[in-house]
Amino acid sequence: MRVRQDMIDPELRRRGQVLRRVIGSARSEDDLRRARSLPGIVDRMLRARVPRGLVRHEERIPRPDGSQLRVLVYRAAASRPDAPGLLWIHGGGYVSGAAEMEAAALAPLILGSDAVVVTPDYRLSTEAPYPAALDDCYSTLLWLRDNAGRLGVRPDQIAVGGGSAGGGLTAATTLYARDRAEVRVAFQMPIYPMIDDRGRTPSALDNDAPVWDSVTNRSAWKLYLGDLSGSADVPAYAAPARATDLTGLPPTMTYVGSIEAFRDETVDYVEGLRAAGVPVEFREYPGAFHGFDAVAPRATVSRAATAFRNQWFGHAVRTFFAPQA
Repeated sequence: MRVRQDMIDPELRRRGQVLRRVIGSARSEDDLRRARSLPGIVDRMLRARVPRGLVRHEERIPRPDGSQLRVLVYRAAASRPDAPGLLWIHGGGYVSGAAEMEAAALAPLILGSDAVVVTPDYRLSTEAPYPAALDDCYSTLLWLRDNAGRLGVRPDQIAVGGGSAGGGLTAATTLYARDRAEVRVAFQMPIYPMIDDRGRTPSALDNDAPVWDSVTNRSAWKLYLGDLSGSADVPAYAAPARATDLTGLPPTMTYVGSIEAFRDETVDYVEGLRAAGVPVEFREYPGAFHGFDAVAPRATVSRAATAFRNQWFGHAVRTFFAPQA
């Protein structure tokens, strides 16, 4: 899908032009590797910043190989016991990002519900391809279950959410949790999720929208899948759009921009969930490219998407529970 300027929401057009100049387009695997390796002041600032009204502390989870997974725990400075627990998975195309990077966006969810948010610094594709990131996210989900009492979290209200690659890992983690039956997830929020490595849907073919285009998407999937890339053996836990059975998944909220590469795969996922009897709330935002709410948070369309997310989260906290076995 070729994206003309007049197809972009008027409030997003200038930001899209700036982003094209700053981050470029049609990025190769080497481009993504180089971008990941660039140290910067912004990264250090993100690591130091805690949004007003929140407190943060760090935990370590042992991996089977003896290394440790770093996770951050965010909560309201004046929190209550028996709070909802949210595993939040950051985005970045599986190739970039850090646990700190979406704290500001999480603040309204935490302050509005007293939720305790746990976000893992999962291994990126440049460090280790699939299944490393999924293993880290699932380990964090189990850790959240096992430490619910200590963290002040209700064990019957553990949720998973994230955007972009974080949305893909959200869908993969809840699918994995359903199949392993070790931990129950009350609800999920896979926002504009990166879930289909095949790139064959109309919105994914030849998409040149700002932020995340078809070429960049293909490069990122190759890095994430490693030796599996291009094969018929890619499992649904790596690319959840390949899942053929969505029954038993938790109530779901998601949204997507109408001109982004992930539009069709998100719509297909929503339709599959509905066909499987899973409660779903979905919105499509006209003229919005990938990550629009993050890169242009003051735009009218971004405010609408953020309000939808926050309102649905409040509804989910009041409505959806999943007692642990």
